[in-house]
Amino acid sequence: MATSKRRGERGSDIGPTVFVLFGATGDLSKRLVLPAFYRLALERLLPERWVLVGNGRGHLAHDEFRTHVRDALTEFGPKPAGAAWQSFSQRLLFAGGGFSTDSPGSMLDVLAEARTNVGGDPQLVHYLAVPPVAFEGLTEALGQYNLAQGARVVYEKPFGTSPEAFEALDRAVHAVLAEQQVYRIDHFLGKEATQDLHVLRFANGLFSGIWNRDHVESVQIDVPEKLGITDRAVFYDATGAVLDMVITHLFQLAAEVAMEPPASLGADDLQPAREEVIKKFRTIDPAEVVLGQFAGYRDVPGVAANSQQNTFVAARLWIDNARWRDVPFYLRTGKRLAATKQHVSLIMRKPVNGPLAGQLPSDTNVLSFSLAGDGEIGFTVVAKQPGPGLRLGVAKADILLAKLAGADPLPAYVRLIHDVLIGDRSLFTRPDGLAAVWQVAGPLLTNPPNVASYKPGSWGPAAASQLVAPDRWLLGQ
Repeated sequence: MATSKRRGERGSDIGPTVFVLFGATGDLSKRLVLPAFYRLALERLLPERWVLVGNGRGHLAHDEFRTHVRDALTEFGPKPAGAAWQSFSQRLLFAGGGFSTDSPGSMLDVLAEARTNVGGDPQLVHYLAVPPVAFEGLTEALGQYNLAQGARVVYEKPFGTSPEAFEALDRAVHAVLAEQQVYRIDHFLGKEATQDLHVLRFANGLFSGIWNRDHVESVQIDVPEKLGITDRAVFYDATGAVLDMVITHLFQLAAEVAMEPPASLGADDLQPAREEVIKKFRTIDPAEVVLGQFAGYRDVPGVAANSQQNTFVAARLWIDNARWRDVPFYLRTGKRLAATKQHVSLIMRKPVNGPLAGQLPSDTNVLSFSLAGDGEIGFTVVAKQPGPGLRLGVAKADILLAKLAGADPLPAYVRLIHDVLIGDRSLFTRPDGLAAVWQVAGPLLTNPPNVASYKPGSWGPAAASQLVAPDRWLLGQ
C-alpha cells in the first residue's frame, strides 16, 4: 500500500467527519460498504478525525456493533487484525431504534457523542445502504432533525423503481437537499477499467480518431453472472435484471463509451457529457429485447410461485447522434449463466478496400475492457502467421492495469466513498440523466416481452443469439 503517495495525490486535509451508515447491519453494508471503509482506513485515506455511526432498527451496544463489523470483515475482507483494527473499531458507534420522522431512535444522542469524539464542526456524510423504498422517508427525517444542512448524502441504486417513483423521490430529495449534496452511487462508474475508457480514448491519438460510427461496427456491454439470488430473493423478485442492472449499470456504461469529449474529467464537465448522451438514447423497442428466467428460479425461497420476473436481459440499444447513428450497442446480463464476466467491447469495422479485403474473419479487430477486479484492456488484431506463405491469424494482447508502473488500484466502492469524503461528484449520476434513462426504458417496463426459460449454466435463451445475428456474442459463443 503506497499510503504516502495516496495521501499526496488525494489530499490529507479532509476535516473531521461523522459518517452515518443507514442499514449498517444489512447485506450491502456487510459485503461492500464496511469492507470499503476499512480499506480506506488501511490506506490512510480517511480524515485524521472520524467516527462511523451505524444505524438500524435493532438495539446494539457499541461493542456489539464492533463485533458485527469484525465478523463482516473476517468474511469479506480486509481481515481485521492488530493495531489497525483496534484503532478502527474504537471509532465505531451504533444508533439503534431505527430513524424516521416518527422517531429518531437513539440517533441524535449518538451523533452528539460522535461530534464530541471528533471535535470541531464535523462534516456529516449519510450513506443510505437500504432498499429504495426507504430513501424518501429517511431523507425527510434528515431534514426534520436538522441533519441535512451542509451534509453529503449517498443513495444506493436503483434511484427509484419506475418513472413515477423516480420523479417522486427526486422531488422529495430536493425538498431537503441541494443537488450538490447528493451522491447517487453506481459502483460500475468507479471501476478502474471504466475510468480507463476515458484515458485510453482521450489520451491516445491511436484511438481518439476511431471512436465513432465510421470505424466501430458495434459495441457489446456484457455482464453475465454465475451467481443466483438466494441471499436476496425478496429484493430480486421485486426488481429483476432490468432494474437491477440494465437501467443502472449497463446504461451508464453505454454512456461512458458514447459520450462526447468533455472539456475536462471534473464533475462540472464529465457529468454533463455523460447525461447529454443518455438523452440521445433511442427509446427501447421491446421487440429488440430478450428476457429470460433461469429454470428453478421459482423454487428459491422468497420468490413467488408464479413469478414472471426476469433474471436475464439482452437488448439492442441505439444512440441517435452523429457519432453513433446506426451502430448497435448490445447489452446483456443475467443470473446463473455460464461465466462471471464484466466486459465492454468495441468491435471495429473490417477494411472494405485493399489487398486483404474479403479475406478477413469477423470480429477480429476488437478493443475490450474487462471491468472485473483491477481492470484489464484487451486487443484482438489480425496478424500474419509466421511461416511460409501468407496465412492470416488472430493475435490477442492484454494489459493488466494493476501491472502498470506505480499502480495502486482501489476497488470501486473504496474509490467512490473516498470521492464522497473529498466532495468529488464526477463519478456519480445526475437527475437529468436518470430521468432520461427512465424514458428510454419506458416501453420495456410497461410492455415487456415474454420471459423465456433458460438452463442454469447456459448463456441464456437462444433468442439472445438471434438478437446479434449475423454477428455473435464475444463471450461464450
